[in-house]
Amino acid sequence: MKNLFILSLAIFGFVLAANAQHAEIRLNGYTMGTFKDKVDSYYSSTDYFNGTINGGFQWGAGIEIKPNKLSGIEFLYNRLDTKAPMTYYNGGIKSGTYDAGINNFMLAVNRYFVSTSKVEGYGSVLAGVTSFKIGTATATKFGYGFRLGANVWATPKVGLKFQAQLMSASQAVGGGFYFGTGGAGAGVSSYSSFYQFGLGGGLVFKLGQ
Repeated sequence: MKNLFILSLAIFGFVLAANAQHAEIRLNGYTMGTFKDKVDSYYSSTDYFNGTINGGFQWGAGIEIKPNKLSGIEFLYNRLDTKAPMTYYNGGIKSGTYDAGINNFMLAVNRYFVSTSKVEGYGSVLAGVTSFKIGTATATKFGYGFRLGANVWATPKVGLKFQAQLMSASQAVGGGFYFGTGGAGAGVSSYSSFYQFGLGGGLVFKLGQ
């Protein structure tokens, strides 16, 4: 809660600074379909797991400041709720399926290239914090990603978003999780990076300039 409060203050101060400089402010809403990715961690013959974090529906929102026509800085959040089927060793080879939740708190640097007055292409680099909950275990890792998409303006203030994205969290699964009869917990000392590809879009609103 403390981190979220600090983040909210930072965003509020950022918006005030943008208003003072007469920068354009945008509100972005996101919906994505994500694909599954395999994860595995092998520390020894009696300390390992492998499995999949399934894809699903990811939603989110961001507030973006555009100091000029070709660049933007965006604070954004998105979330995915899914399942994680795992095979692991705990006195023998066992398996289970766990509820999984993934939260991304990101800062995006957006670069725009305008093709027409109605279509606005963009590419983005994202970095921030990704938090995982698998079963009852949680972990927070460095997250990053890349996006490529376009805004198609239906009116001067409202547009549709179309985009592809790749999100990752280095050392995301492992080092914070183990899998056993009691559920997921902490213990595995090796790591597995997580990569998730998504396709989708959303809405973009120009709030001021």
